[in-house]
Order: sequence, then structure tokens, then C-alpha cells
Amino acid sequence: MKSKAPLLLMEQMVMLLVFALAAALCLQAFVKSDAVSRRSGDRDRAVVLCQSAAEAIRHTGDVEEGLELACGTPPKERDGFGCFVNYDGDWMPLPDDGRVRESSYTLRAAEVDSGVDGLGKAAVEAFAWEAGEMKSLFAIEIAWQEGDGDGR
Repeated sequence: MKSKAPLLLMEQMVMLLVFALAAALCLQAFVKSDAVSRRSGDRDRAVVLCQSAAEAIRHTGDVEEGLELACGTPPKERDGFGCFVNYDGDWMPLPDDGRVRESSYTLRAAEVDSGVDGLGKAAVEAFAWEAGEMKSLFAIEIAWQEGDGDGR
């Protein structure tokens, strides 16, 4: 009579292989969902930050003053780039103390020509830095009526 041990061993090896493949697929799905969740969280933070900055800019009527009001730190200014504030990986503003720091996120606001007298316009955008490149997370354009300085 032949022993069934080799057949049983082969059956267990096949089942082990099936479970290993299922575990690998589940692990891959969990890693992918974690990355999607992080991107979604970053985009949510960017939306809130952009909307806050947009409201502050509309309130003050000035891009630089509005960004400082919204972010709690004076923005840096670069010709052709507008005003910007850099953030670390936890979305905390990086202080401008002269030290070179690598930022993870950047909030930028720049005035845009509206083409209409008495109408101010600006673009506010949040970026994430990935592998040395800026990737846009959220952008919004805002407009406001400019006063003539005497309360009208």
C-alpha cells in the first residue's frame, strides 16, 4: 500500500502558496490605501489653507498683508512668483530666520490683472514638494472690490 504523505505534503505546500499570495495582495492594497489617504489629507489641509488665505486677502485687499494675517508669519516675496510661505511636513510655517530649511509644502499668492478698474484679483495655490518638483495640491482665484480710500 502506498503512503499518502507526499500527496498531503504537496497539498499543504499549495495551500501555503495560496495564503502567501493572498497576504502579499492584501499588503499591497494596504500600502496603496495609506498613500491615497495621505494625499487626501494633504489636499484637505491645502484647501483649508488656501480658503483661509483667500478670505484674508479679500478682507485686507492686499496679498502680502492677507497672507501674513492667514498664516501668522510674514510671507517671503519673489519677483514673478508672488508672496509665499513655506511649511514643514506637519504643515507648520517655517520661520524666516536666515537658516536654509527644506520645505514640504508651499502656499503662494500672486496678484492677477483683472482687466477691470476697481476690481482686485489674486491667485492662491498650495504646492507639495515631491522629489524636488512642485506638485499643485489646490488652487483658487479670488476677486474683490477695491475701495478708493474714503469709505466708499
